[in-house]
Amino acid sequence: MPAMKHIALLLGLITASPLQAACFADYKAKQDDPLRLHYGVAQIASQTCTIEVASQDLAPRLAAQGWTLLNVVSVFDDAQLDDKKENAGEHFLRY
Repeated sequence: MPAMKHIALLLGLITASPLQAACFADYKAKQDDPLRLHYGVAQIASQTCTIEVASQDLAPRLAAQGWTLLNVVSVFDDAQLDDKKENAGEHFLRY
């Protein structure tokens, strides 16, 4: 019976849909009193990688830390992640 489990597992892996690339967004956010701005990069939890979905996902996460999302600049996959790291500084994958 263990061989059947291995075969079933193998078939499941073969027929499973391919993994989608991770979704990331770069964004601008602010805090008031005193005014503070930051640019950051965050991973988006949804498999749908659009600016609208990224905004909906990111706004409450930032708000929980006292930030207001101003806008999502772009969405991208992990192939572009390293290009954004230096500009995001301490806000790289922080929220």
